[in-house]
Amino acid sequence: MTADVLPAAIVFDLDDTILAYGEPEECWRTVCDRFVSRVGVSSVEELLDAINGVREWYWSDLERHRQGRLVLSDARRRIVAMAFSRLGIDAREVAIELADAYAEMREGRAHPFPGVLDTLKHFRNRGVRLGLVTNGGSEMQRGKIERFGLVPYFDCILIEGEFGAGKPDERVFLHTLEQLGASTSDTWMVGDDLQRDIAGAQALGMFTIWVDWRGGGLPESSPIHPDRIVRSVADLR
Repeated sequence: MTADVLPAAIVFDLDDTILAYGEPEECWRTVCDRFVSRVGVSSVEELLDAINGVREWYWSDLERHRQGRLVLSDARRRIVAMAFSRLGIDAREVAIELADAYAEMREGRAHPFPGVLDTLKHFRNRGVRLGLVTNGGSEMQRGKIERFGLVPYFDCILIEGEFGAGKPDERVFLHTLEQLGASTSDTWMVGDDLQRDIAGAQALGMFTIWVDWRGGGLPESSPIHPDRIVRSVADLR
């Protein structure tokens, strides 16, 4: 299987592959600027650095990542509360309010990447079966799928919170392939997460396409090497 021949099926990730949000750092900075005067720290940078430090620690652990993404609102509240604790701030309700303000802003900015829906139509019109596989909780992920009218584009939709396992667990990919009636050797996996989307699919022999939406290129130290790199799903046409 190469990128020059249409596959029998294509499996897509959702967040930062189909849907765009922009950099989370921008949302955190905006929200911190709004709340800094209420929490008694000297600057936005001090508050932002504390939150970013906890975020990096929290999401670096695979098990915390798995549990946190299933109830993302709770994870964000926990992260902000821990950042407040590091700063010596005792304001639990404000921490919740800040975390929820970030979530509202982040989700409010969600939109399909330019050209992505036309690209999905392009492949469907050519008889390619399409799957959507996303980690995260059922309510949030299903809500976004419904909000943007994505159901008609896909022959199979798998959400971690509904299936009981998430990428890179091989069961996710194998179940999706079974639903699509496709083999690993005749399916593309398209996603932005090198570990969960790309490495998980490569382990089964799927052709992998990494969506480098930031345009930073593959990190030099990366042990994971996708078969192809694109800036956007629209580039697949």
